[in-house]
Amino acid sequence: MTASAILTAFLTIVVREIRRFTRIWPQTLLPPAVTMTLYFIIFGNLIGSRIGSMGGFDYMSFIVPGLIMMSVITSTYANVVSSFFSMKFQRSIEELLVSPTPNWTILAGYVVGGMARGLGIGLIVTLLSLAFTRLQIHNLPMMVLTVFLTSALFALGGFINAMLATKFDDISIVPTFVLTPLTYLGGVFYSIELLPEFWQGVSMINPILYMVNAFRYGILGVSDVNPYVALGMILVFIVILSVVSLRMLQRGKGIRH
Repeated sequence: MTASAILTAFLTIVVREIRRFTRIWPQTLLPPAVTMTLYFIIFGNLIGSRIGSMGGFDYMSFIVPGLIMMSVITSTYANVVSSFFSMKFQRSIEELLVSPTPNWTILAGYVVGGMARGLGIGLIVTLLSLAFTRLQIHNLPMMVLTVFLTSALFALGGFINAMLATKFDDISIVPTFVLTPLTYLGGVFYSIELLPEFWQGVSMINPILYMVNAFRYGILGVSDVNPYVALGMILVFIVILSVVSLRMLQRGKGIRH
């Protein structure tokens, strides 16, 4: 394929993905906004007023970066896993695979489409948070780089989940039993400095902890981990999952029987 044909194929997938989630915005964009508003009210205002400060900031300001990142992670993952598995289920993905479109273009299209939804919801949650607290930006490049890389990482994770899934129940297992626990235990609502030493060590093996804290460092300037180490870890995971995804596409894992 020529470069222009590859670009056309890539943009076609991305536009399709964006139209897909914007067409059903009451199901894709509204629920996360409502959920995060409830978090702001319940945890930030009601509970936060009793907790006081954390990490040198009022509790509302402390949890906002974590809640933004949580919404980006869950939305990006959900978009890619549901969209690609639906294509598999309807067997329409076969038309794409038999076309001359390179596998990396297919992967990139779905990843960017998922990132569009995740980052869009992250922007919505950020705007909603301004009604509850005043955000300050400590390191804009770190903040932007962290959220973009994290979104790409979980888009790749959703793609792999969709490739391996054989029924609709399979696409909810990872978000329910893996993503949700890791997110809640990833320092969204607390600093790991509050934990006993043993549990601090256990928390350090949670990859989401690094993503949340790197993003919090970009906004507030505080972090429980080295934010640059966190960025390095995210990049390594992106490379690994990209290679795995491309290998699975090449072999037709879960698609060709």
